[in-house]
Amino acid sequence: MVKWNPFPYDNSEFQFAGGQLKKAWKKLHTGDCEPFPKNEVLQEAWRCFHSGDFQRAVTLADECGIEGHAVANKATGIYATHLEDNEGRQIACFKAAIERAERAIEELPDDANSHYFHAFNLGRYSQSISVIKALKQGVGSKISNSLKATLELQPDHAEAHTALGMYHAEIINKVGKLIGSMTYGASESDAIEYFERALELVPSSPIAHIEYGNGLYLLYGDSRLDDVTDLYVKASEMEPLDAMETLDVQSAIDELE
Repeated sequence: MVKWNPFPYDNSEFQFAGGQLKKAWKKLHTGDCEPFPKNEVLQEAWRCFHSGDFQRAVTLADECGIEGHAVANKATGIYATHLEDNEGRQIACFKAAIERAERAIEELPDDANSHYFHAFNLGRYSQSISVIKALKQGVGSKISNSLKATLELQPDHAEAHTALGMYHAEIINKVGKLIGSMTYGASESDAIEYFERALELVPSSPIAHIEYGNGLYLLYGDSRLDDVTDLYVKASEMEPLDAMETLDVQSAIDELE
């Protein structure tokens, strides 16, 4: 097994030993609405995720079978997005998460995150190979269907709202409003509505601000650059709750620089 790249920042505040994990759970998982696991191995997998030991998180999660799909797929997607610098290995990570999510959808269809992490990793996979190429492969409808299923099961899933905002913005940016609307059901107004709802649900989330900024730029370009910059500045000034948010905050800082 190829050893994953290590988390490159200080994670001393993100260990969540013992009962600290349950105490912090609501804040840590406001965005994805994941319930606290009873399984102690899964609790440890989530500790690894929040501290930035993403590969260990996946290993522990997979020991629990499909029950561990959420932490395994979130850890894989976050690692591949931020820390994997080899394109082939990055795509392999996304594909592994997509396959695991497909099994989760079959076995746990009433779990909102079975569907969400399917869409999340499909979306990241699409960006890694080019959105146009992914659309030709039929990935767009799969992302949309999984995100809609997520929100049917969990209407307050903030990360799904953000992802749907990005879905609409990406489609319109790549194929235009008319084809985007007729072929993929993409809408500029829907994109904004999803982004705004996500910020209502998680006003302190760096990624919700970053993705809203990305979406605005995809939709409007330089005409909304001041708003995009403002969203990135807000994200860069936020205090991260864990390793994932540290990566998000740092990405905002890097983009501003």
